[in-house]
Amino acid sequence: MALKLRWLFAYLALFILFLSLGVWQIHRANEKQDFLNTEAKRVAETVNLTAENLENSDALRYKQATVLGRYDTKKQFLLDNQINEGKAGYFVFTPFKLANSNKAILVNRGWIPLVEPRSTLPNVEFLAENETILNGRINTFPSVGLKLDGANQPTQTNPAVVGFLDAQILETDLGYELFDFQLELAPNSSNGFKREWAMTKIMQPEQHLGYALQWFGLAFVLTVIFIKFGLQKSSL
Repeated sequence: MALKLRWLFAYLALFILFLSLGVWQIHRANEKQDFLNTEAKRVAETVNLTAENLENSDALRYKQATVLGRYDTKKQFLLDNQINEGKAGYFVFTPFKLANSNKAILVNRGWIPLVEPRSTLPNVEFLAENETILNGRINTFPSVGLKLDGANQPTQTNPAVVGFLDAQILETDLGYELFDFQLELAPNSSNGFKREWAMTKIMQPEQHLGYALQWFGLAFVLTVIFIKFGLQKSSL
């Protein structure tokens, strides 16, 4: 009798576990679908970015934006350790000061390959226009795997090299306020480099549903085995 109870408790524990994991995967599938729906909605929206804009990077991410202002080419930044098609390089960031304000957004003008020797910096200079309208996509700053101490401090060169972007640090260096997100320059805009802006890569809802089906399948197989085992024991 004690053995049967132990088998029953083991079966129930595993059955509940498999069902719970299946339900959790369905919940994750719904979350991912909501995330993808939100992304698709944002991509279709266009905002006119001004200095008075108070939305954070999460609320604005992937929205198309138009910005009126002018480039400040006195201090540009090279974000180091950016790989494109297996080649090392930089993302080129140029501050763009918004019209009638002392606030700017960092414009990601695209990827440029590393120059050898490494001490030689690539030429990113261009003739800055007067007040103009830029088009692009709002995104968070590029993420890095490991934030080493001091890597957010720009070098004293122009362009300055930096390991990762910290708006507060760069504000001190520039002398004016920055948004805590970037504008990825539209592919058809001038003064840009290689631009292949991607979306966040996540596990698709269909994959989660597939895993859910597997967990439910295991629960079913476990039940069949338990019933068969019970019938064999009863016949003895």
